Amino acid sequence: MTQHDDDDDLIRVVEDDVVEAPVPAHRWKVAVIDDDPAVHSGTNYALYDYDLGGTKLELLSAFSAAEGKTLLAAHPDMAVVLLDVVMESDGAGLDLVQYIRNELKNDTVRIILRTGQPGQAPERQVIVDYDINDYKAKTELTADKLFTALTAAIRSYQQLMRLVETRRGLEMIVEAASELFDLKSMRKLAEGVLTQIASLVRAECDGILVLREAGKTGFSVLAGSGVYRGAPEEGHAGIDGEMTTLVTQAFERRRHAFDHRESGLYVRTASGREIVVGLRADKPLSETDRALVAVFCARLSTAFDNVILYEQLQAANETLEQRVAERTHQLTVANGRLTAQWQRLKRTNDHKAEVLGTVAHDLKNPLGVILGRSEMMGELLDLSPPNIERAKMQIEQVRASVARMTGMVDELINDAMLDAEDIVLRLADIDTVAVISAVVDANAPLAERKGQTLIYSGPESLAGRADPDRLREAIDNLVSNAIKYSPPGGRVVVALSSGESGHRLSVTDSGPGLQPEDHDRLFGRFQRLSAKPTGGESSTGLGLFIARRIVELHGGCINAESHGAGKGATFSLSLPPMPLGGPS
Repeated sequence: MTQHDDDDDLIRVVEDDVVEAPVPAHRWKVAVIDDDPAVHSGTNYALYDYDLGGTKLELLSAFSAAEGKTLLAAHPDMAVVLLDVVMESDGAGLDLVQYIRNELKNDTVRIILRTGQPGQAPERQVIVDYDINDYKAKTELTADKLFTALTAAIRSYQQLMRLVETRRGLEMIVEAASELFDLKSMRKLAEGVLTQIASLVRAECDGILVLREAGKTGFSVLAGSGVYRGAPEEGHAGIDGEMTTLVTQAFERRRHAFDHRESGLYVRTASGREIVVGLRADKPLSETDRALVAVFCARLSTAFDNVILYEQLQAANETLEQRVAERTHQLTVANGRLTAQWQRLKRTNDHKAEVLGTVAHDLKNPLGVILGRSEMMGELLDLSPPNIERAKMQIEQVRASVARMTGMVDELINDAMLDAEDIVLRLADIDTVAVISAVVDANAPLAERKGQTLIYSGPESLAGRADPDRLREAIDNLVSNAIKYSPPGGRVVVALSSGESGHRLSVTDSGPGLQPEDHDRLFGRFQRLSAKPTGGESSTGLGLFIARRIVELHGGCINAESHGAGKGATFSLSLPPMPLGGPS
């Protein structure tokens, strides 16, 4: 704005402060129902300056009983009715009384009956038969007496309305209490409290409900209404300074405080928690409203403690359910371990029974041979002279039986060792050909005894990585089986080859081959094949099982194929290739 020298001529416009719209003043409604216009004007003149405790009158007129019905139906909050008896009929006023009490069900409005003809409506009969509050003759109802009668009627009406409001409020409190006690959420309970208080005082309220834990200084907002409806989500940011001050002062006072339209309600629960309700209503709260709110708040302590205990119980239940679930899982795992252990023990027991049966069966014959040959040797040595040559032959038979028994015992021991859960291979860099050669050399005397040809076919040297003792045992089982089931003069070929997929060793015999039923029993524990040893050798049914177990421990596989009846069979095992970089 440009400044001029003649500033004195300037007019400054100052905006008026924004003033809240005044709330319409409350007035006592008084109905004048009379068919005489003079009565209406006289009543208005006599009561124009009437004032009771700062509250004036609002006079409403009706000139017939019919108009009176319409007027009273439109104004259920009518305080007093000045009613003429005789209007369009001799009993029109009395009929209107019945209409007010019986049809409108209005028991609070005070009715002062005025009549110009007392004898036509006797006072005693009217008082007894009709629910009226006063009976006056128009001639005696001077301005002073009208003032007195009207004041008494208004005060009576005021007291009745307080009783009605109190009853209504108490009914609401009882009903609200039953609803609030059913709530199991702290947030829902807080929202319900704000809603019920607004209904109790019949006002639009902006308010918040906050909670302060025992021993704490800060508080948390549980719910808001009106302009503070989003306060719980926004925290203290959604609360203005005036409401914060109202809540803080309520915590400091530790009691209810009512100030015109603002109220600070304080509740302390049995668990030591503190609750404050800050309210800003659109009208001043009456004494009845304040009393009802105080009664309502007195019941909130138990409701909030119940919700807190319920939430704690829910949390405890969730923790208990979690602990039960964890314990159930632990028991399930333990039960699984026990079941697995039981199954292992059962297999072990079954294995023991099989071993005992096998030992009893397979060792019986060699022991019988040893016993018989020993007796024969004793008889030969008792001869005179002793037959030394035949005795030596018996000794050889005993030695062979012992060797058979030793071989069976070794197989059983190896089977037991391989069945252990914690078996560990002792891997080493080996020459696979050297291991095979050792096996071939060890089995050569057995092949020679049966007139068989035992041949090795393959490279002169081949690097590998395996447990040499275990690998030798697996190969020995395959080679000894081939010799055992090949006929005298037969041929056994041990072949070794190598490729990208690893080493492959095959043992081909010239025995009777495999029958269809043999394929289901191959490599099984204590499973004997359809073929019989050709030199009277014994068999525990463990050789192929042990070989398969050893090969699988090395990460390889073993299989068998038959070339036809009488054309022999080939058992082959494959071992994985050497690690990159060759032997370590």
